[in-house]
Amino acid sequence: MGRFAGFRYRQVMQRLTALGFVFSRHAAGSHEIWLNTSTGRYTTIPNRPGDIPEGELCAFPRQAGVSQEAFLEGRAR
Repeated sequence: MGRFAGFRYRQVMQRLTALGFVFSRHAAGSHEIWLNTSTGRYTTIPNRPGDIPEGELCAFPRQAGVSQEAFLEGRAR
């Protein structure tokens, strides 16, 4: 298992909030769009029970424009 294994929605939400993201709107199905108003960047995360697949988790920092280390620690750059 990699560094991005075993995260749940609530943990991702807390990290995004610490990085300055706020809930923007619902997307298709169980997905949500979170926006950082200071940078104008956004990311889409699934809101469903259970662990989020590692492949999806790796996309969040890339979409949000933050390093993987910053995302894992839940802090701004």
